[in-house]
Amino acid sequence: MSDHDLLAHLARFAGALREHGVRVALGDELDAAAALGLVDLADRAEVRRALLMSLKVRHRDRSAFDALFSRLWTADAPGGRGPSETPRANPRPGRFHGPSNPSPRALLPAGAAAGGEANAQAEGGAPGYSREALLRRKPFDECTDSDLADMEVLLARLSLRLATERSRRLVPTRGRGQADLRRSFRRSLATGGELVSLARRARALEVPRLVVLCDTSGSMDPHARFLLAFILSLKRAAARTEVFAFNTELVRVTPWLRPGRIGPTLERLAAGVPDWSGGTRIGESLAEFVSRHLQETVSARTTVVILSDGLDRGDPAVLVGAMRAIAARARQVIWLNPLLGDPRYRPEARGMEVALPFVDRFAPAHNLESLERFLTLIAA
Repeated sequence: MSDHDLLAHLARFAGALREHGVRVALGDELDAAAALGLVDLADRAEVRRALLMSLKVRHRDRSAFDALFSRLWTADAPGGRGPSETPRANPRPGRFHGPSNPSPRALLPAGAAAGGEANAQAEGGAPGYSREALLRRKPFDECTDSDLADMEVLLARLSLRLATERSRRLVPTRGRGQADLRRSFRRSLATGGELVSLARRARALEVPRLVVLCDTSGSMDPHARFLLAFILSLKRAAARTEVFAFNTELVRVTPWLRPGRIGPTLERLAAGVPDWSGGTRIGESLAEFVSRHLQETVSARTTVVILSDGLDRGDPAVLVGAMRAIAARARQVIWLNPLLGDPRYRPEARGMEVALPFVDRFAPAHNLESLERFLTLIAA
C-alpha cells in the first residue's frame, strides 16, 4: 500500500476548501501531508486537528472546513471508525507502514482509494501530489491548450507576487514600520522638543521596470505560447513592462497586450507577428532593438529579459555588439533559455556562447516552477 491514495485525497480536499473560499496554499498542503504522517490516521478527531493547524485555517473559515471535513473525510470504509467509538489502546502514530498502523484507505470516501493513483497517472504520467503541483513541473513542450487555460490562475498568482514584492529600500510610512529616530526628533521641533509620535519607515513596494524580448522562431515554438502567457501576466502587474517579439525581425507587441483572456491575446500575437515559428536572426533583431528602442525603453533601473534558446543563424559579431550595448545601459540582463531545463544541455551554440559574457543571470524557462524562480532574479 503506497501513500499516493491519501495524498491524492488530501489534494482534492484542499481543492474543495479553495472552491469554498478557504485560503490554502500549496505549502500548506505539503505541511498537512507531513502532519498526517505523525498522527493516528484512525482517529478522525486527531486527523481533523492536524489538518486544521497545518492548513492554517482561519477562524472565520472554521465552519466551512468542518462541513467539508465531515463530508469528505468519512469513516465508512473498512478499518475506519467514528469519534464515538472507543480508541485503540496505545495508538502508534507514524508513517503508513507496519501492520499496527491503520491504512490510509480507511479515511478515503468511497471510490477514492481505487482511483487515486489512476487519476495521478492520467494527469502527469506518474503518481503525483496534485494537479497544481504537476502543472507547475510539467515541461512547456509537453503542455496542451487545456493546460494553458489551467495555468491562467497560477500565472495570475505569479504576477501578484511580482506586484507586491518589497524592496530593501525604506520609505516614510504612516502605518507600521521601524522607527525613524532622525525624522522623529526633527518632527519634535514643532512641539517644543516633545516627542509626541514616532516617524516610521517601511520597505517600499518595488514594481520592476522590465523590457522583455521573446524569441518566436520555429525552435522556440513549443515554449513561446507559454512564455508569452507568462509575459502577459507580468505586464498586468508591472504596467511599465515593454515587450518585443523577434525571429527574423523585431516587432514591438506591447500595444497588443490588452487585459483579457490569455488565449485570444496569444492568437492575435501569432497572427500579427511576421514569420512566427519561422527562422531566427537574434543578432540582427537585437541590433534593431538597440538602434530603435534602447534609449527610450532602457535605463539604469531597467531589467532586460531575453527569452530564447540562443540558436542564431546570423553573424555572431552583430550579436556581440547588440549585447554589449544592452548590458552597458541596463540594470541587469537576464537570459531565460528553455533548453537549460535539460541537465545535459551545454551552451555551445555559437549565438548563446558569444552572448553569455554580457548576461548577468542565465536561467531555465522550461516550466512554471522555473519561472517562479525567475521572479527572485528580478529582485536580486
